[in-house]
Amino acid sequence: MTGLLSATDLGLVGPGGPVSADPARRDRAELRALAERAGRELEGAPALEIARWAADTFGDRLCVTSSMADAVLAHLVSRVAPGVDVVFLDTGLHFPETLRVRDEVARRLPVNVRSIRPRQTVGQQDGEYGPRLFNRSPDDCCQLRKVEPLERALSGYDAWAAGLRRDESPTRANTPVVTFDPRRGKVKVNPIAAWSQADVDSYISRYDIPVNELLSRGYGSIGCWPCTRRTKAGEDPRAGRWAMFEKTECGLHV
Repeated sequence: MTGLLSATDLGLVGPGGPVSADPARRDRAELRALAERAGRELEGAPALEIARWAADTFGDRLCVTSSMADAVLAHLVSRVAPGVDVVFLDTGLHFPETLRVRDEVARRLPVNVRSIRPRQTVGQQDGEYGPRLFNRSPDDCCQLRKVEPLERALSGYDAWAAGLRRDESPTRANTPVVTFDPRRGKVKVNPIAAWSQADVDSYISRYDIPVNELLSRGYGSIGCWPCTRRTKAGEDPRAGRWAMFEKTECGLHV
């Protein structure tokens, strides 16, 4: 795409590649400007082109986050950035099937899987806040077991790629392909934002992508086992998350 603002334009990379030794050069205002322009100019671009822009722009200052429902995004980004870090938030409350996908991704794909754990084990959290916090205050549980670990994990990156899609739920219908995350001061890249479920299924079939077995058992979206149920016919994929609460997001993507 002509005119796309690159990291070099903003002084974020030198001619030899990403500059990782001088974090001060990654000014929030520069990252915001980069994200806003890329968001406009990459809208409608193929997912692989969006991923390539992110890899070329941020180098090893880019990571991928994955819930291990499937490895579509990790595989996509690894095609343009072999060895990319894939951040998995190991909450201690995942289904065994989810952990099997994580292990398969680490074994099969040219990526570096980083399993990030909360500061407390589930037992330690129970001791401080009482048992089954996820039933009493899921927002607090997500904050402790997902949000804080993600923010800690992202500290060494300038950008992160997520697998959000617009067709997943009404709350994600306007997901941009590139945006600035002001809460964390990072560029957030959503290469497959415009994909449909059919696009995902086609990619999985074409590249033999690891997929969580629970998706074939009626789960439209997979999170921690206490807060995830099977979805019913006609429900959006995320309807099975926190079904007893007025809650649709864990806090990672707000």
